[in-house]
Amino acid sequence: MSPGAVQRFREKLKQAPPASREPFFTQHAGGRCAERVQLRDLVVVKKSGRKVPFDRDKLLRSVEIALRKRNVDPDRIDRAVTGIVRQLESSGETEVASGEIGRLVMEALKSLDDVAYVRFASVYRNFREAKDFHEVLGELKTEDDVG
Repeated sequence: MSPGAVQRFREKLKQAPPASREPFFTQHAGGRCAERVQLRDLVVVKKSGRKVPFDRDKLLRSVEIALRKRNVDPDRIDRAVTGIVRQLESSGETEVASGEIGRLVMEALKSLDDVAYVRFASVYRNFREAKDFHEVLGELKTEDDVG
Protein backbone atom coordinates (compact mmCIF):
# COMPACT_ATOMS: atom_id res chain seq x y z
CA MET A 1 0.00 0.00 0.00
CA SER A 2 1.51 3.33 -0.99
CA PRO A 3 1.91 6.13 1.58
CA GLY A 4 -0.81 8.08 -0.26
CA ALA A 5 -3.18 5.12 0.00
CA VAL A 6 -2.44 4.84 3.72
CA GLN A 7 -3.30 8.52 4.16
CA ARG A 8 -6.57 8.11 2.23
CA PHE A 9 -7.42 5.05 4.33
CA ARG A 10 -6.84 6.97 7.54
CA GLU A 11 -8.94 9.92 6.33
CA LYS A 12 -11.85 7.62 5.49
CA LEU A 13 -11.48 5.98 8.88
CA LYS A 14 -11.73 9.36 10.61
CA GLN A 15 -14.96 10.09 8.71
CA ALA A 16 -16.54 6.75 9.60
CA PRO A 17 -19.03 6.56 12.47
CA PRO A 18 -17.25 5.63 15.74
CA ALA A 19 -18.99 2.25 16.01
CA SER A 20 -17.59 1.11 12.65
CA ARG A 21 -13.99 2.07 13.32
CA GLU A 22 -11.67 -0.88 13.80
CA PRO A 23 -8.29 -0.56 15.49
CA PHE A 24 -5.47 -0.84 12.98
CA PHE A 25 -1.74 -0.46 12.78
CA THR A 26 0.77 0.16 10.06
CA GLN A 27 3.54 -2.32 9.34
CA HIS A 28 6.52 -1.50 7.18
CA ALA A 29 8.14 -4.52 5.59
CA GLY A 30 10.65 -4.59 2.79
CA GLY A 31 9.90 -1.01 1.78
CA ARG A 32 6.17 -1.74 1.66
CA CYS A 33 3.56 -0.35 3.95
CA ALA A 34 0.50 -2.36 4.92
CA GLU A 35 -2.44 -1.55 7.13
CA ARG A 36 -3.54 -4.44 9.31
CA VAL A 37 -6.77 -4.54 11.22
CA GLN A 38 -6.42 -5.98 14.68
CA LEU A 39 -9.68 -7.72 15.49
CA ARG A 40 -9.21 -7.92 19.25
CA ASP A 41 -6.60 -7.29 21.89
CA LEU A 42 -4.99 -10.61 22.73
CA VAL A 43 -3.20 -11.43 25.97
CA VAL A 44 -0.51 -14.10 26.14
CA VAL A 45 -0.45 -16.21 29.30
CA LYS A 46 3.13 -17.31 29.95
CA LYS A 47 4.05 -20.61 31.61
CA SER A 48 4.69 -18.67 34.82
CA GLY A 49 1.11 -17.36 34.73
CA ARG A 50 2.26 -13.85 33.88
CA LYS A 51 0.10 -12.08 31.29
CA VAL A 52 1.53 -9.86 28.57
CA PRO A 53 -0.07 -8.18 25.55
CA PHE A 54 0.25 -10.17 22.32
CA ASP A 55 2.90 -8.68 20.04
CA ARG A 56 2.77 -9.62 16.36
CA ASP A 57 6.25 -8.19 15.81
CA LYS A 58 7.67 -10.49 18.49
CA LEU A 59 5.98 -13.45 16.80
CA LEU A 60 7.46 -12.39 13.45
CA ARG A 61 10.93 -12.01 14.99
CA SER A 62 10.73 -15.51 16.48
CA VAL A 63 9.81 -17.00 13.13
CA GLU A 64 12.54 -15.00 11.38
CA ILE A 65 15.14 -16.19 13.90
CA ALA A 66 14.21 -19.81 13.18
CA LEU A 67 14.42 -19.05 9.45
CA ARG A 68 17.72 -17.13 9.65
CA LYS A 69 19.97 -17.89 6.66
CA ARG A 70 17.26 -20.05 5.09
CA ASN A 71 15.99 -19.26 1.60
CA VAL A 72 12.32 -18.60 2.32
CA ASP A 73 10.36 -15.89 0.50
CA PRO A 74 9.51 -13.04 2.92
CA ASP A 75 5.94 -13.02 1.59
CA ARG A 76 5.52 -16.66 2.66
CA ILE A 77 6.83 -15.76 6.12
CA ASP A 78 4.39 -12.85 6.39
CA ARG A 79 1.48 -15.03 5.24
CA ALA A 80 2.41 -17.67 7.83
CA VAL A 81 2.54 -15.11 10.65
CA THR A 82 -0.72 -13.53 9.48
CA GLY A 83 -2.30 -16.98 9.46
CA ILE A 84 -1.19 -17.60 13.03
CA VAL A 85 -2.57 -14.25 14.17
CA ARG A 86 -5.89 -14.90 12.42
CA GLN A 87 -6.20 -18.30 14.08
CA LEU A 88 -5.58 -16.71 17.47
CA GLU A 89 -8.03 -13.87 16.85
CA SER A 90 -10.74 -16.14 15.48
CA SER A 91 -10.56 -18.49 18.47
CA GLY A 92 -12.94 -16.20 20.34
CA GLU A 93 -10.62 -16.09 23.35
CA THR A 94 -8.86 -12.94 24.52
CA GLU A 95 -6.25 -14.92 26.46
CA VAL A 96 -4.03 -17.46 24.75
CA ALA A 97 -1.41 -19.73 26.32
CA SER A 98 2.14 -19.20 25.08
CA GLY A 99 2.28 -22.94 24.40
CA GLU A 100 -0.59 -22.64 21.92
CA ILE A 101 1.29 -19.92 20.05
CA GLY A 102 4.36 -22.15 19.99
CA ARG A 103 2.32 -25.04 18.62
CA LEU A 104 0.95 -22.83 15.83
CA VAL A 105 4.46 -21.59 15.00
CA MET A 106 5.73 -25.18 14.84
CA GLU A 107 2.88 -26.07 12.48
CA ALA A 108 3.65 -23.08 10.23
CA LEU A 109 7.42 -23.70 10.21
CA LYS A 110 6.90 -27.34 9.28
CA SER A 111 5.32 -26.19 6.02
CA LEU A 112 7.95 -23.49 5.40
CA ASP A 113 11.31 -25.11 6.15
CA ASP A 114 12.39 -28.32 7.91
CA VAL A 115 15.59 -26.80 9.32
CA ALA A 116 13.70 -23.85 10.82
CA TYR A 117 11.17 -26.30 12.25
CA VAL A 118 13.91 -28.27 14.03
CA ARG A 119 15.58 -25.05 15.27
CA PHE A 120 12.35 -23.77 16.74
CA ALA A 121 11.44 -27.17 18.18
CA SER A 122 14.78 -27.35 19.98
CA VAL A 123 13.91 -24.21 21.94
CA TYR A 124 10.14 -24.68 22.20
CA ARG A 125 10.44 -28.26 23.44
CA ASN A 126 13.56 -27.47 25.47
CA PHE A 127 15.84 -30.13 23.97
CA ARG A 128 18.42 -31.50 26.39
CA GLU A 129 19.96 -34.42 24.50
CA ALA A 130 20.77 -35.45 20.94
CA LYS A 131 17.97 -38.02 21.05
CA ASP A 132 15.50 -35.11 21.27
CA PHE A 133 16.67 -34.00 17.81
CA HIS A 134 16.35 -37.56 16.51
CA GLU A 135 12.72 -37.68 17.64
CA VAL A 136 11.84 -34.47 15.78
CA LEU A 137 13.71 -35.61 12.69
CA GLY A 138 11.76 -38.85 12.92
CA GLU A 139 8.51 -36.84 12.96
CA LEU A 140 9.58 -35.05 9.78
CA LYS A 141 10.60 -38.30 8.09
CA THR A 142 7.31 -39.94 9.02
CA GLU A 143 5.35 -37.04 7.54
CA ASP A 144 7.48 -37.12 4.36
CA ASP A 145 6.72 -40.82 3.99
CA VAL A 146 2.99 -40.19 4.46
CA GLY A 147 2.84 -37.06 2.23
